[in-house]
Amino acid sequence: MAPPLPLTPQQRRATLEQLSRDRLTSLSDHFGLDVGDRRVIQNHVNAIIRSRSVDFGELLGLLKREELQAICEALGLDRGGREKEVLVQRILNLGAPDGAEPPPEDAPVADRPQAGMRKQARPEKNGGDLGFEATLWQAADKLRNNLDAAEYKHVVLGLIFLKYVSDAFEEHKAQLLAEADQGADPEDPDEYRAENIFWVPREARWSQLQAQAKQPTIGKLVDDAMVAIERDNPSLKSVLPKEYARPGLDKQRLGELIDLIGSIGLGDRANRSKDILGRVYEYFLSEFASAEGKKGGQFYTPRSVVKLLVEMLAPYRGRVYDPCCGSGGMFIQSEKFVEAHGGKLGDISIFGQESNPTTWRLAKMNLAIRGIDANLGAENADSFRRDQHKDLKADYILANPPFNDSDWGGERLREDVRWKFGVPPAGNANFAWVQHFIHHLAPTGTAGFVLANGSMSSNQSGEGEIRRAIVEANLVDCMVALPSQLFYSTQIPVCLWFLARDKKNNRLRDRCGETLFIDARKLGRMIDRTHRELTDEDIARVAGIYRAWRGDKGAGKYEDIAGFCKAARLENISSHGFVLTPGRYVGAEDAQDEDEPFAARFQRLTSTLAAQFAEGARLEAEIRKQLGKVAEQG
Repeated sequence: MAPPLPLTPQQRRATLEQLSRDRLTSLSDHFGLDVGDRRVIQNHVNAIIRSRSVDFGELLGLLKREELQAICEALGLDRGGREKEVLVQRILNLGAPDGAEPPPEDAPVADRPQAGMRKQARPEKNGGDLGFEATLWQAADKLRNNLDAAEYKHVVLGLIFLKYVSDAFEEHKAQLLAEADQGADPEDPDEYRAENIFWVPREARWSQLQAQAKQPTIGKLVDDAMVAIERDNPSLKSVLPKEYARPGLDKQRLGELIDLIGSIGLGDRANRSKDILGRVYEYFLSEFASAEGKKGGQFYTPRSVVKLLVEMLAPYRGRVYDPCCGSGGMFIQSEKFVEAHGGKLGDISIFGQESNPTTWRLAKMNLAIRGIDANLGAENADSFRRDQHKDLKADYILANPPFNDSDWGGERLREDVRWKFGVPPAGNANFAWVQHFIHHLAPTGTAGFVLANGSMSSNQSGEGEIRRAIVEANLVDCMVALPSQLFYSTQIPVCLWFLARDKKNNRLRDRCGETLFIDARKLGRMIDRTHRELTDEDIARVAGIYRAWRGDKGAGKYEDIAGFCKAARLENISSHGFVLTPGRYVGAEDAQDEDEPFAARFQRLTSTLAAQFAEGARLEAEIRKQLGKVAEQG
């Protein structure tokens, strides 16, 4: 399905007319519009519709859920759904031809018009040469039957995890059997734990389950296997899914899925060295994110965005923290970065938190399959109201917090110690997250995170004053404007913020009073009709510019590039009202030099245009002629 067309002026007007004068006034202020008499509602409506600087997706993202529901009801749309982004997308989809509705969020990927294109691009997208990820996904998706993607995700990923731990166990067991004459005991759990391998009790071993995959009791057998593994491996307590016996899960299809996953080696040493499981797991997470839309976006940040954050921050050694960690992608990419630069697993200590219970369990599994030790708190919990790491001061913070969250409980946290730069508005958590990150940074710590574009320019509810205080405190190191269509979960434009507690520490050059702006909106490539990704070259370019600017050893010399990057001083930012949108600072791209003289080029282009006019006239005459024949025959 092609992305929705822009809303027509009539559709935008009908949407805006559902809002109160106070809300329209705040929107006009947010986008910096001149509306004349501010008391007249239509003045605000007209100014918003006429302005080319207003992104309607961003505008809708600023509204409360109740306002979006009222708009849907007035426009004859379904007002159901608790997630704001679902309602936003429903309204934006009015721009599709004939007001066509998008496919259901739980529709199988194979049922989506773009599925074929995505499956062609996906192996390259995930950087894999495995050759079977897409095949495995397609086969598994066919077995989904009447389960939606949100439920089926845990069915599949739980089995993949079980196959992995069983493969690793069986390989080490074979080694212990070969060394039995030397005193090795293949049934001693400590023999496995000493090698960082999960002990798998007999009833949970994959061979036992696959032998009974065709039995009607297979669902209960899998649940029992999950219980047994948790019982004998305390680090997995309350983590694994145990819903395979439920009536809604077709046991014949479950058996087929077990046979399918059983055909692939995942946990033996050779496949562990190639990170086969990690790559299959990541592939499935991304496909579930695509199939689920917003729901998937709650736990999945696109790989290229994570990689860019990590490459820019360069977390070589120290404490890495993500207070809204989703499925743990930031941690995994950080470990990969360390290993790719000569470090080893364990050079960084990982701390995280996640409020959604199923996503928290997903993160625990995702890290466990890679042998990554992480402190994700004793349980799932909200970072604002139940901070699991109150005393943590992190060297690196990487995060993708919920955009424009209006239901974060701000009214109950007005006196919180974290709000050093101003009390964040109760209707938007963006600057609560920013200040939470700052609060948890070590004296020389750095943070990189994703936020909605509105965070760079909003002046409503005191956000502008908070942003100004943070800039004047010399904390904002770099701002990156990202291209659209990177995320499965939202059409709201997003950006990257990078904060540095100490811009004059000895490791890097003194950057006090400076901020780097990068406009990366033109980067990336379309991997299907609706999704874009940043290429490795894009990531290297942006990260290289940032690291050169801040003075990383061996990163080269930094230079401003018109239309792309600009190092701005505090006084320059102040002159722009502390708006941090990169486009305000980088200027226009330099025009390419033309070897062809202007006169010759003008004559050539004029001739080409004349030829195109002539061809257009010929085609019009031919069409009229054919229409006349049709009329005569009628």
